Order: sequence, then structure tokens, then C-alpha cells
Amino acid sequence: MSDRLLALRLFTRVAHAGSFSRAGREFGLSQPSASRVIATLEKEVGAALLTRTTRAVTLTEAGADYLARIEPILAALEEADHAARGTGELRGVLRVALSSSFAVREAIPALPPFTARHPALRIKLLMHDQLQDLVSEGADLAFRFGALPDSSATARSLGLFETLLVAAPGYLRRAGMPALPADLAAHAVVAGPSGGASWSFERGGRQVSVRIAGALLSSTMNEGSIAAAVAGLGITHTSELGCGAELASGALVRVLADWRMAPVELHAVFPAGRAAKPSARALAEHVAAALAARAVPGR
Repeated sequence: MSDRLLALRLFTRVAHAGSFSRAGREFGLSQPSASRVIATLEKEVGAALLTRTTRAVTLTEAGADYLARIEPILAALEEADHAARGTGELRGVLRVALSSSFAVREAIPALPPFTARHPALRIKLLMHDQLQDLVSEGADLAFRFGALPDSSATARSLGLFETLLVAAPGYLRRAGMPALPADLAAHAVVAGPSGGASWSFERGGRQVSVRIAGALLSSTMNEGSIAAAVAGLGITHTSELGCGAELASGALVRVLADWRMAPVELHAVFPAGRAAKPSARALAEHVAAALAARAVPGR
């Protein structure tokens, strides 16, 4: 990689990460080395691109304008390199933001055929249960469930997936199997980070909503709730993607299986303001294909 190209790519990562040390590590550079590379770039450009303080590194007005202009160029260069190779081989680094549960249960198991086809591609998984901002994380792609917040980011639907209630057989032997949604009021419920929620059901054209107050709350989006349900602590709400292994093994069984809940939609989200990386588009398509057989028809 040429010195100028390295400097431009490093500058974009510093701008998004707000840190020389964090961005430098991704390029194998120390904090002082990364700072010197950017200082040389600023000298060549003839303008201060970043404001440095003891607490943060932020873009100057000139830096924000420069970033907006060079990111599409860098994306186009990567696209041109990919097209020129003519082999379909992907290279470089792909940063993917996703929940830890989806990563462990679905994304990572689906990766081996993809990485075998693209051995020169490095994939960095940014696994968090909190909603991540693609810009601050420097992510090229995110996998997100449910309604997306208003955003200028580009999103592609990867399918709708069944939502269901589950519990351990032992819990249901003790507490009984609910026959109607209203019966949930008499049961222990394991809820996610938001705690209280309203669960909606439909059967034969009849729609029912039940207010839920969790007896046990988990700060994680899925894994804590599933572990608690397996332990017999109550009934929890998840997607088929979030409990497939436990259903298959019998550790969990469905509750109110004859009532339908609204499916959850999975999206591939790409950062706004620049073309999606070829590797990001390719991985999104690969994951969509891996999950296609388990998606439910849209309404």
C-alpha cells in the first residue's frame, strides 16, 4: 500500500474512531506513528484535518469536508481493484457489526464456506448487544433485527423470521402449559433489557395483546433470556434464530404454538454516504442464502 493511500485510509479510521491509538492498531501502527502519518497528510493537504485534545480527536470543518470527499473515492478504488482482478476474490478488511447472539448462533457457523472462497479477506466481528452506530464503529456492514431507526444508511432485508415463546419442559410441568395468551399473567416471564412489554398474538383473525412484567430481566438481547428459560426460570420471547439449537435438543419447547406472533425482520445495513464494499455486499448475500430456508413468507 502506498504511503498516501495508507494515510487516507488511516485518516478515515481515526475520524470514525476518534482515536489515533485505536485506528493505528488496525493498521499495525503505534499511536505516535499513526499521529505522524496524519500530520504528514495534513502538511501535504495544507490544512488541519483533525483537532487533538487530551479527551478526543475530532474533525475540523476542513476535515469533515475532506472525509466526505475521499470516502467515495476509496470505496470506488476498492471496487475497481475487485473488478480488475476478475476472479471474484475479495481482499482487505471487512468490519461487521452484529449482536453477540446472532454472531455465535448464525453468522460464525455460516462463515467457513465464505472464508474458504476468500482467504485474503480479513473479517473483524464487532460483537455488541447494544445498537451500534456504523460510523463510530467504523463498520462496513451491520446485521440488525426489527424496525430500523430513521437513518440515511442503506438497508437490505434478509428475510422475516418466526417469533415465538419458549420455556423448559421442567418449568411447564411445574407451572402448566398456558392455553391462552391471558394465561401468561399467572406465569414467570423472562424479559429482555426493556423489562415490561406488550406481546401481541393472532389466531383465526382474533388479535390479543398481553402486558408483560418480567419476573427476571436480562441485560442482553437474547442469550441471558434463553439461558434463564433453559434453567426453568420462566417463559421467554425470542426468534427461531435465537433458540433453534435448544428447540432441536428439547431443552426448550414452544408455548402457545397455535397463536401467531409478528415475525421479526433481519436487515443488512450499510453505511451512508459511500458505496458498500464488495465484501460487505457479498457477505450479506451469503448470510441471506444461508438463512433463506428458515425465513417465513412476508405478509
